[in-house]
Amino acid sequence: MDVDNDLGNDLDKGLDKGLGKPSARQVEQQTPEGCLVVAIRLPVRIVVLVLVVPVRMAWDALVVAGRFLNDTVLRPLGRALLWLGKVLVVWPLIALWRYVVVPTGRALAWLGNVLVVVPLTWCHRHVLTPVGHALAWLARGTGAVLLWLYARVLAPVGIGVRTAAVWLARYLVVVPARSFHEWILAPVGRAIAWCARGVGQFLALLVTGIGWVLYWTTRILFVLPALALWRWVLVPVGRVLAVVGREVWDALGHAWRIAGHISLAVGRFLGTLFRWIFVEPVRWVYRSVLTPVGHVVRDVVLRPAAEAARAVGRATRQALAAARESVRQARADVRRMLFGEPRQPVAAVRREPSGRETRTLGSSTTALTKD
Repeated sequence: MDVDNDLGNDLDKGLDKGLGKPSARQVEQQTPEGCLVVAIRLPVRIVVLVLVVPVRMAWDALVVAGRFLNDTVLRPLGRALLWLGKVLVVWPLIALWRYVVVPTGRALAWLGNVLVVVPLTWCHRHVLTPVGHALAWLARGTGAVLLWLYARVLAPVGIGVRTAAVWLARYLVVVPARSFHEWILAPVGRAIAWCARGVGQFLALLVTGIGWVLYWTTRILFVLPALALWRWVLVPVGRVLAVVGREVWDALGHAWRIAGHISLAVGRFLGTLFRWIFVEPVRWVYRSVLTPVGHVVRDVVLRPAAEAARAVGRATRQALAAARESVRQARADVRRMLFGEPRQPVAAVRREPSGRETRTLGSSTTALTKD
């Protein structure tokens, strides 16, 4: 009866939420809707609910199965694989790095220092540095000679050649080119530019007229029919499809929530049924049968067996202790027969005051004032 009441309450709540039962504020804020929306909404929601409930129940079943599989199989398997990876890969690599690669690298670094760095340093210090100083001295001497040659010979010759070349270029190239540009190229260019301007204006007028004709032709033949089709056909159809799509989307949302409540109620019912069919009988058997039997077995069998085992253990420990003591005494007797009695330590005479006695001037313990 409790299961039926819970299932009925869950279904009522799910239907109220899924079918969109409005609250008082929603009723006040709700805007009036057309008859098309009202006529589409209820059949669409019923059909979508019938289609969505099996999908939602299957989805919830898959979620529960996935969580159970993750908790019982995948997570322990992942931990085992992680431990196996550490044992087979990480720890061997760490040992290889610590005990093979690092010592080998240090040995190679030492060999490289001894065989390469030290000889190269000696060669640089005792061979390359003196040779470099000598070459630098030669380069400074050669540079001074070349600088004097440039300042005293090459520079005057270059200045004279440049002056002659500038004078020849000015009177042989620049002056004739300037005259040719002023008296021939400039008038011809002005004439060509005037002709091109006239042709451009004519072509602009021609293109403007052709564009105006094409614009009105395209507007009458294509734009106005397309505008009429959009305004009187596509926009109304689009509005109807938008209303239908919005209602279908809302119906899917409501149906998914209702299916969730239905799936929750069915899951609770199945859980309660499983508990009353399997868990409660097992619990009753454990509590009423196995627990008393276990207590009887513990009091009648296990505790006496444990007491007997403890008594046997104590007797065994005592026998072993007696055997060890006998062996120790036998070894002591054999040692005494073979080597005699051990020498007793002689107590040393101490001149230091014992107890709370203090030193005096007549009882000094130094080597010079002994009695």
